[in-house]
Amino acid sequence: MISKLMGWTLFAPAVFGISALASCTGSEAAAPESASANAAEAPQNIAVEQTLPEAQVAPASAPAPAPEPTPIAVQNTRFSYSGELTQGGYIRGQAPDSTVQASLGEQTLSIAEDGTFFAAFDRDSAGTLALSATLSSGQIVRETLTISPRDWQIERVNIARRPGGASASFMARRRPELNAIVASRAQETGAQGWSQDFIWPVKGRISGRFGRQRIYRGEPGSYHGGIDIAPGNGVPFVAPADGVVVLARTGFSLEGGLIIIDHGQGLNSAFLHASRIVVEEGQSVTQGQHIGNVGSTGRATGPHLHWGLKWKAARLDPLLFVGPMN
Repeated sequence: MISKLMGWTLFAPAVFGISALASCTGSEAAAPESASANAAEAPQNIAVEQTLPEAQVAPASAPAPAPEPTPIAVQNTRFSYSGELTQGGYIRGQAPDSTVQASLGEQTLSIAEDGTFFAAFDRDSAGTLALSATLSSGQIVRETLTISPRDWQIERVNIARRPGGASASFMARRRPELNAIVASRAQETGAQGWSQDFIWPVKGRISGRFGRQRIYRGEPGSYHGGIDIAPGNGVPFVAPADGVVVLARTGFSLEGGLIIIDHGQGLNSAFLHASRIVVEEGQSVTQGQHIGNVGSTGRATGPHLHWGLKWKAARLDPLLFVGPMN
């Protein structure tokens, strides 16, 4: 038998112990040499198959391992939120993944890098509002929120509302104050207090509730935009959540000593009638930090702290942020 391995032709006698002669393929074969006397007795030209040493045999390649399957990322395409879905209330939530723009009604929301957001409902909010997001794919995610109405403290009086507005002399003084308040609330400081559970700035008798209003012979007056707390003159009050002081001034015609703290995401606290202010504009404050003392400065009938909360243009009920006073 003739065997060809790796380009070589092999010949071997049938008798074991006789060496095989090998020649390069394509060259002339040489005559076999006798190795012993018995070689003449052996059949001539009988080839035996010879196995090459293991080192000359190419090992079989092991099959490549199958690639690991790539995990499929599941995209969140819904809003999640919790809070107080009522007039003067709020929500904190998570926007859908890849949100590039979001809004509550006509108000644009600020979305944090991790997708969280804050939104709130004015004292006179409509019964339903659309919460919507535009994703990077162009998809629109929309959800309708139902905002429950509140039973506000309304006082109807049978007298006419005082005619006329503020005098020119008063407005000459008041206009710069209003401009300072508006400018301070427009500041974006990056504060994170909006994400905290708020605490009471001071504890005491509630002398005025949010949302109360007088109706003068059918004509509504302005409603109370905050909550009044009367613990006594000079009592210290604190920051209800982390933030940055964006206004801290005395001598305002209506507010007296006024402090405004930005909590981030468009949410801010205002503290009116302070007898003493112990913080400065631009200062960062932490929840529970002393910021001022209760007083009766400005237009006030007695010492108390007026605490107002606003989110963008919406006025909110502080009681919904802190719950009942212990």
